[in-house]
Amino acid sequence: MIKNIHVTGVSVSDQDRALDFYTNKLGFEKRADISVGDYRWIEVVPPGAETALVLEPGRGTVGTFTSVVFATDDMQATYDELHGRGVRFTQEPAKQDWGGIQAQFVDQDGNTFLLLQRNA
Repeated sequence: MIKNIHVTGVSVSDQDRALDFYTNKLGFEKRADISVGDYRWIEVVPPGAETALVLEPGRGTVGTFTSVVFATDDMQATYDELHGRGVRFTQEPAKQDWGGIQAQFVDQDGNTFLLLQRNA
């Protein structure tokens, strides 16, 4: 039986710049950084999370909506912290018709992510 998603990928143009963004700006932890021949496998994960992002070099489309949604219990505190670290938000936190709060940000390559607080 499937119990969770282990990893999902995000396409990046430069793995070192991406690693810096995800660890230093988003506060993720590096879970793996392994070279397999010419391929470099890098996993980053939010502290305490099971599902990691693989920073994939040029796989797929760089600079588009990723369909990755991050969850937070305190939107304003998370927004303030990330914004203070230099994360660029393309949509500030806004209450949604369905009752949650949503914001949108981009990484160093313009890949777009949602940040969500389910119950406001």
